[in-house]
Amino acid sequence: MSSQPADRINFVTNGTPEADAAAARLKARYGDYALETADIVVALGGDGLMLQTLHRVMRVGVPVYGMNFGSVGFMMNAFSEDDLEQRLSVVQRTRIYPLSMQVLDTSGKSQTALALNEVSLFRSTYQAAKIQIIVDGETRLDELICDGALLSTPAGSTAYNLSAHGPILPIEAPLLALTPISPFRPRRWRGAILSNRAVVKFVTREAAKRPVSAVADNVEFQNVLEVTVQEDRTHGVTLLFDPGTSLEERVLSEQFRY
Repeated sequence: MSSQPADRINFVTNGTPEADAAAARLKARYGDYALETADIVVALGGDGLMLQTLHRVMRVGVPVYGMNFGSVGFMMNAFSEDDLEQRLSVVQRTRIYPLSMQVLDTSGKSQTALALNEVSLFRSTYQAAKIQIIVDGETRLDELICDGALLSTPAGSTAYNLSAHGPILPIEAPLLALTPISPFRPRRWRGAILSNRAVVKFVTREAAKRPVSAVADNVEFQNVLEVTVQEDRTHGVTLLFDPGTSLEERVLSEQFRY
């Protein structure tokens, strides 16, 4: 009986000398395939590289297994050059979906982008932003005076959303976190937890005087007038983790840190 063929691996790195050197050794040992023909992408870097890689693989549907060569590595596995094929054969899989951001800027131009972590709005000058928040066609907050606001996926809820004092969401929860960034008025509003079916629209007030930018992960648009955000189930990516270290477990553990 023939053995199960090994996965065809595509290696990517964050470009540091250490990660590049490790990738060269891994390629010599396990082979290296183009992304279009690979079964798995192995990313050597930190969470920034993982996010970039997930955006790249979205069009081809290849799962990603990260090994930490960065600083935090929340979405990465521990690095080891040994037994990679064995590790990949027993991984736990997590499927996540992006947010679709549609932007209308002050010149009347429309643009779109996808965000796996969050869509964020930021004031662009010294003046606070004024933002109206509409959920499913109903105005829920007529005017939020703030540095900005963000809408986060469960996967992104432990990133910038958590730093902005937003809630941590379980990975498989059908929810989104709406969180203000340094709110001034209303002073007591700390955000909302929404259904992942919600359509959230941000409308900037006094856009010429108080310019606002919108960011979907690492894609930024300036001078936005309206930003509409909703989950996009037509796209998705799969992350791979060693047994016992799944993304679900990491997010749960994060809720008990102090």
